[in-house]
Amino acid sequence: MFLTFMDDLITNWPTAWRIVLFIAALGVGVFFLVKFCDIFVDSASSIAKKAHISPMVIGLTIVAMGTSFPELAVSSSDSITALLESTAENQVHANIALANVVGSNICNILLVLGISIFFTPIIVKKETLKRDYPFLILVTVLCVVFGLCFNLSGDYAILRFEGIIFVVLMIAYLVYLVIDSKKHPVETEEEEIKDMALWKAIILLIVGGVGVFVGGEAVVFGAKGISLAGAASMGIDSNLAEKIIGLTVVAVGTSLPELVTSAIAAKKGQVELALGNVIGSNIFNILFVLGISATINPIIADGTIVLDLIFMLTVTILLFGISFIKKLDRKFGILFLGLYVAYVTYLVLRVILATQGINLP
Repeated sequence: MFLTFMDDLITNWPTAWRIVLFIAALGVGVFFLVKFCDIFVDSASSIAKKAHISPMVIGLTIVAMGTSFPELAVSSSDSITALLESTAENQVHANIALANVVGSNICNILLVLGISIFFTPIIVKKETLKRDYPFLILVTVLCVVFGLCFNLSGDYAILRFEGIIFVVLMIAYLVYLVIDSKKHPVETEEEEIKDMALWKAIILLIVGGVGVFVGGEAVVFGAKGISLAGAASMGIDSNLAEKIIGLTVVAVGTSLPELVTSAIAAKKGQVELALGNVIGSNIFNILFVLGISATINPIIADGTIVLDLIFMLTVTILLFGISFIKKLDRKFGILFLGLYVAYVTYLVLRVILATQGINLP
């Protein structure tokens, strides 16, 4: 909604002023992400320490939800808009949420986790392999099955009853995590965790979450604006440019909170928080972002989403398999980053060739 409002507001601005605004928004967005993600990680770690809750659980819940705000905002806004535009004669369905979630989940594993483990190795605990990964695989499989089993007007779809199932599963999972963490309290060993009053930590957690959301929105707005302006100046078709930007710039932009939060957490030695953030964000994206969006209004996607869904499931299973080695280090970071570059290259080629009448699978 914010991005649409800003686009409408500056429609008649001179090109030079628009570019200046885009650059400023990009700079402010990056600053907000770095600064407020730092606050977010410190406050979340402090809460975990005081409550004797594992940093992994905090990463799977509070941090994951906070860094997934951009995906939730974009997807739910699209569903609400589609619902308001629907009439008895013409049902309008949301068409952004599924691609947004699939793209973000792929980005979280290959780019976000890839960068994090490139700089700081992560030791995977047995508890994570037994509890968190299997549930992530389960909801990912469920997403693929739901996405491919039903269709609306020839398109693949996530229907309203499927969205409700996702939301119920999310609530059940959160309740289970909290109960399990209370049954098995842990002492946090990280010496660098800041000790702050609980009320202060909660306030800073909220401030950090809002700052992360604003930063993510600003980065997407600025990056998209600069890219479209550059495409126009080079004579590239605007529709083609927007498709490529949607598949790359916007997908990475909405995952920047996860990237910065995980990188800062890893740098501070909070490696469990970094891994929990990625796993939790992917679970949250499927169960809550897709769930809420589909509950508001059914979500549709064209046939190209099939390969993306399968690739999302593949990289999720790959991460699970590699984690049995118990240590995610630089060589796996290089592997993940290489796979992400290859995937983005494929996406760009798919869009370019489609404009020439050549359809890749």
